Amino acid sequence: MQKQINGVLLEVVQGNIASQPDMDAVVNAANAALQTGGGVAGALHGAAGPELAEAGGKYAPISPGEAVITEAFHLPNQYVIHCLGPVYGKDKPEEKLLAGCYMEALNRAEENHIKRVAFPSLSTGAFGYPLEEAASTALHAVLEKIPSLQNVKHIRFVLFSDSDASVYKRLLEESA
Repeated sequence: MQKQINGVLLEVVQGNIASQPDMDAVVNAANAALQTGGGVAGALHGAAGPELAEAGGKYAPISPGEAVITEAFHLPNQYVIHCLGPVYGKDKPEEKLLAGCYMEALNRAEENHIKRVAFPSLSTGAFGYPLEEAASTALHAVLEKIPSLQNVKHIRFVLFSDSDASVYKRLLEESA
């Protein structure tokens, strides 16, 4: 599903975040130490190689809502933007911190003149954020940021499961 908003293509697909060769940057659902883990972080670190953890180490630890950028090494992208989402029920205020992840990731993209960015669903795996709430927050944050974007022209949400992608597609259809 695609929607054009203020000259930015917003898209939702089902797929693997580590296999997005047409994107300049992919976003990592990182842990504070910026090391490999499960889910998105495991997939990206596995595909990128050990250099990704080494590159992230100089920025660690990061706090919920923060985003840092490294090169992508063996991924088919130029950059990885690492975001630490909130742990649901622990990091407060969850919604503000989660929205901040998406906005900060887009800030890193803008600073690096990145045109195409792929996001996973941040905080919905091991961090326990309910999918519907997380998707709504993500889309609202991105829609709020789009009017100020100068460089980013394509934002893709890449969801691993069809059911997660369906939620994002429905919410995107209902938005703006």
